[in-house]
Amino acid sequence: MSKEIKKDPVKVKKGTAGRLIKTLFGFYPVLMPLTLACIIFNAVVSSIPAVFMQKVISSVEESWNSGAVWETVGNAIISSVLILAVFYVLSLTSGFIYNQTMAVITQGTLKKLRVKMFNNMQNLPVKFFDTNNHGDIMSHYTNDIDTLRQMVSQSFPQLLISAVTVITIFFIMLYFCVWLSIVVLAGVAIMLLVTKKVGGGSARYFVSQQIALGKEEGYIEEIMNGQKVVKVFCHEEESKADFDRINDKLFRESEKANKYANILGPILNNIGNVLYVAVAIVGGFLYLNNVPNLSISGMAVSISVVVPFLNMTKQFAGNIGQVSHQINSVIMGLAGTERIFDIIDREPEVDDGYVTLVNAREENGVITECAERTGMWAWKHPHQADGSVTYTKLCGDVVLDNVDFGYEENKTVLHNVTLFAEPGQKVAFVGATGAGKTTITNLLNRFYDIADGKIRYDGININKIKKADLRRSLGIVLQDTNLFTGTVMDNIRYGRLDASDEDCVAAAKLAGAHDFITRLPKGYNTELTENGSNLSQGQRQLLAISRAAVADSPVMILDEATSSIDTHTEAVVQRGMDALMKGRTVFVIAHRLSTVKNSDVIMVLEQGRIIERGSHEKLIAEKGQYYRLYTGAFELE
Repeated sequence: MSKEIKKDPVKVKKGTAGRLIKTLFGFYPVLMPLTLACIIFNAVVSSIPAVFMQKVISSVEESWNSGAVWETVGNAIISSVLILAVFYVLSLTSGFIYNQTMAVITQGTLKKLRVKMFNNMQNLPVKFFDTNNHGDIMSHYTNDIDTLRQMVSQSFPQLLISAVTVITIFFIMLYFCVWLSIVVLAGVAIMLLVTKKVGGGSARYFVSQQIALGKEEGYIEEIMNGQKVVKVFCHEEESKADFDRINDKLFRESEKANKYANILGPILNNIGNVLYVAVAIVGGFLYLNNVPNLSISGMAVSISVVVPFLNMTKQFAGNIGQVSHQINSVIMGLAGTERIFDIIDREPEVDDGYVTLVNAREENGVITECAERTGMWAWKHPHQADGSVTYTKLCGDVVLDNVDFGYEENKTVLHNVTLFAEPGQKVAFVGATGAGKTTITNLLNRFYDIADGKIRYDGININKIKKADLRRSLGIVLQDTNLFTGTVMDNIRYGRLDASDEDCVAAAKLAGAHDFITRLPKGYNTELTENGSNLSQGQRQLLAISRAAVADSPVMILDEATSSIDTHTEAVVQRGMDALMKGRTVFVIAHRLSTVKNSDVIMVLEQGRIIERGSHEKLIAEKGQYYRLYTGAFELE
């Protein structure tokens, strides 16, 4: 059995709390100060009863010593109580206001952060989604957002109330008696030391807990999506074992975090009780021995000073303890906030392109830009040297010149790939799995950038073309079909949002999808959910092809476009594909070599290198790798 490597718990980055507070003020520059003012007022009011208690006890003490009548003392007491009642009414009003505004601030902040995360996520490169578990990404929108909600709505206000209360009470203590204040400070110093020691350990493990929770959700999503595969291969027990391992990791991190958190409260409460006794003993000693009092008020040590001081000590220690109870939520919230900021701060996909794709028309050999759709496209190329602008007709002339590429540094998967596709040509890529076929198409649309070499599109280096415009010129049908919640018509129109219903129907007919769509319960208005789970794999692929058809791009990339379609359906689709590919530059990846026979040129790849190229007839005559693949002498895996 392999030993698990123990890792130190992850720490929250410094500055996360400050950035969050700055963000809150940025979102709500008016409501935040108003809310803070109400919270501070509330906290101050909760701290002043000791002052009124001192006045009441002092009045009673003076009356007792002087023999004054009760009516005189009663009027003074009633006056103090009425003033205190007014403060409490104002405190109640401010409490209502800040609770209402805090709800607006909390939910509004969560909404804005979700928008920021999602918007930035749309600008991230494909590599981010290829290298991060989708369930972990989802955890940012669920668990991390929820911990942030709890911290902003509950923990932050409570911490502020406790902090203001502690500060206010401390100054009142100094006003009454410096000697007793020193005793309280000594006890608080011990409490803070314990909080730092125990709370710091809790903090580190709460951060690790959030990370472990994200990994667990990612695994659950993965297994849910692949449940059919799990059952087909009877992998249930192995899945359980893997889940147990991930769940145990989450358990260990959560257990450690809560062990620290759960012992902090009782320790602080008992220190507070000991501090109460210590203040009583010291106060009694000062009173009985007539020790000169050191205070701002100049009052002597008396019952009217010691008794309110005891209440303030209890309140002081209680608020310190209250802080400890909120530490867990704060740490979890900061851990979630850090993960949220991590998504927001990720560098977006770099795009240094300046050549754009525009609608154009050609008159007398001169290409001009126009606003309306003409069916003709051109590359608008501004030249920085002289400020001139030239237009190049989009023809679909693609050239790869000595291209090297690796998904990871020092791990090259394409070696010195050179090929060209003239306008209207159909270029096919064949080879075993992992040979680099799909990688080439990923480079054409710049999902990834090459390490060395050049890729030119109509004579223009694709690095100079804006990625959005480059991808708009490419119609793509991928191996994995993704359909979105909405109608069949909506999913076809995804290829071109300004397409009319007639355009979508024509595209479906071209792809061979019209027949099965008309047999659906509501035809083109049939609702699709859960990635088109109510359709067969072949039908989903036909819709993906229809989507590419309605885009009407001059260059098509078909990555195993018919891989999920039966032989009969393939024949129907192939006719539509032939019509779709007419007049376009097409790159085809196919395992069924029968689908690439009519290609103008076939590229045979092996381990990232082009080892053979030519027409079907030429490659068959050479009796090389393609011949062996086609005749079955070597199986295409």
